[in-house]
Amino acid sequence: MDADYYHADTEDGDHIGDPSEDALFMLIEGLDQRDNTFVAINPADEDSAWYASVSLLDDGTYEVERHDPHQRHHDRTVENDPHHIARDLTIWLAGREYPKRTA
Repeated sequence: MDADYYHADTEDGDHIGDPSEDALFMLIEGLDQRDNTFVAINPADEDSAWYASVSLLDDGTYEVERHDPHQRHHDRTVENDPHHIARDLTIWLAGREYPKRTA
């Protein structure tokens, strides 16, 4: 599916354009230790430099990274709850700049 704003890709090949909070939750919850250890979220506009990622750690927790050089934002946290991660990412993604977004 084409994305207007951003897309999410998993290590095992799932790709969703402009995923909802529920879709992000499903991608995160579907991570496993064998061959699907991360979700990468990138802007649809290749000129944008921000990104986010969620990685499943060996202890079953998730490392969440958000980076937006335009807003001088970069953080990494460790979280336990996929619902919380999906909600926070959805809020964070809403704050990014998108060339196709109408005012």
